[in-house]
Amino acid sequence: MAMKDYSDEFKADAVALYESTPGATYKDIAADLGINRATLREWVLRDRGRRGLGPAAARPGANAPTGAGRPAASADPDERIRQLEARVAELEASERKLATERDILRKAAKYFAGGDELVSRFQFVHDHRDAYEVKRLCQVLDVNRSSYYKWLGGAGPRAVRRREDEVLAERIRRIHADSGGAYGSPRVTAELRETGTRVNHKRVARLMRTHGIVGIRLRRRVRTTVPDPTAPVIADLFERDFTAPEPGRKYMGDITYLPLAGGEFLYLATVLDCFSRRVVGWSIADHMRTDLVADALRMAAATRGDLDGAVFHSDHGAQYGSRAFADLCSDLGVTRSMGAVGSSADNAACESFHASLKRETLRGARDYGDPATCRRTVFAWLTRYNTRRRHSTNGHLRPRLRSGVELQDRLRSKHGQDDPSLLIGRIGSREGM
Repeated sequence: MAMKDYSDEFKADAVALYESTPGATYKDIAADLGINRATLREWVLRDRGRRGLGPAAARPGANAPTGAGRPAASADPDERIRQLEARVAELEASERKLATERDILRKAAKYFAGGDELVSRFQFVHDHRDAYEVKRLCQVLDVNRSSYYKWLGGAGPRAVRRREDEVLAERIRRIHADSGGAYGSPRVTAELRETGTRVNHKRVARLMRTHGIVGIRLRRRVRTTVPDPTAPVIADLFERDFTAPEPGRKYMGDITYLPLAGGEFLYLATVLDCFSRRVVGWSIADHMRTDLVADALRMAAATRGDLDGAVFHSDHGAQYGSRAFADLCSDLGVTRSMGAVGSSADNAACESFHASLKRETLRGARDYGDPATCRRTVFAWLTRYNTRRRHSTNGHLRPRLRSGVELQDRLRSKHGQDDPSLLIGRIGSREGM
């Protein structure tokens, strides 16, 4: 492979990185820099020779018999003095460097109070280039010098664009005020285009967001329960009793929407065990077809090994009342149960579970952002819910109970059961799945 021609600046920085990293080896630093170990060693030895230090001179923070950070003892007093002077000079240079970086970061903290965007960092470098070297500013703020100079070259066009944005923002304010504060970016864009202004709706939205101009927007209510009037009547076998004497007997499920940016949604179907409230099955999709709830039930069957003899309770959504879902339940040996039409209380436990999910994952935000982020966030919460989160319904136990003895004590105090020994065997075989 052809040799690469490294600049003197690169070599000096590589040597400084090695010398200032306690405990680091040539191999470690060379791997980080993408260079050969022998090449780095040659640079370090050459630099030490130039400074009058021996090849084995101690680095800052290196362990030595004479004490951490101290040069190795030498029999020659003159050599010892030279080592100490070199060490003092190195420490002074390091102190000056740290002091400079501290001053830069202190000023940057005030400068970026409104947000640390890349453009703001370029502006900070430009505003402080007379006080500090551009190279040092870029290093401390972690920006590329070539990118900064490219940004600097575009200052003229940006100034023109900024003036145009100020004029357009004033027109947007007038249109928004004339509408009584009701118009959002789509209607404002339409007004501008009607007056002959050619403008992109994204630019209008950006300016409105920047200047805090917001239209009236009511939160869209998403209806996930749409009953099928032709579906057969299914009895309510739960009668609002969402408890179970043992795992694997009673399950409940529901669908909830997951809001995304731009007004779009994903949908989550879940299957919960009424005994421990563990989520044994779930499915996330961009639709609410029967496949959504069927996939969640199939996951529950795979998790438990089988669902034969279990009861599954849901609302009267068309997905749960479909022929395809009824056939799946029949194949799995599951008896269906449904609450009354239009009564959320008949499936209150699932409703509460979904409310907790969105409260703890959204944390006050309006949406999850993009679909990938939404899936990752919900998946992480569901797995933590099953393994770590404590539930008030279960006496603050986790769904994956830690021991049968703990469950036995809880059940005896809660239900007055004197001989729950049959339950203990079921816990090891089913609830630990």
